[in-house]
Amino acid sequence: MRVSAILALKPNVTQEEAIRVFRSGGFSAAYWKIRNGPLQRVADAYVPFWVYQVRYEVIGAMNTRIFALDAVHGALDLFEFPHVPRENELLTVETRNRLMPCLKPDDAEELLRLKVLRVLFQQGFFKMRALKVEITHIPVELHLPYWLAFYGNNGAAKCRVMDAVRRRIEGAKASSFFEEWLAA
Repeated sequence: MRVSAILALKPNVTQEEAIRVFRSGGFSAAYWKIRNGPLQRVADAYVPFWVYQVRYEVIGAMNTRIFALDAVHGALDLFEFPHVPRENELLTVETRNRLMPCLKPDDAEELLRLKVLRVLFQQGFFKMRALKVEITHIPVELHLPYWLAFYGNNGAAKCRVMDAVRRRIEGAKASSFFEEWLAA
């Protein structure tokens, strides 16, 4: 894969901070080391996300929120922004560690609709029978940064993932997502 420039949201975790978390003495880090072998390497990776404005009505009031859906499979957690990311919140990164969008726009909107309805229902809007959701694609493709930690022995590597914006370790779904990309 060749190096190319992408527009990415600025990370809130440096590589040194990510390494410190992956090597921490906590239970989770010890479990990964025992189960998968020692930490071998940490690398950044960038996932393309499509940004959408979502409007919905609750008790007679229109609400607008900004969500981003990963454009690869739509499998990662939604991102929610208080506003469309501004230029000072983004940076241009030259990398070959970027995933390519695979979702079709219509499939992405339907997947987003389902995920947004789930978010709204979890917030207590489950009593509403007919919730009208309007989705508008905002023409910006941005990439969100992740830190990937590779653990292993004897050529078998497992991937642990940190969301570099939200500063959290992701679960098995994200690990599988990136391992699939790396195996392709």
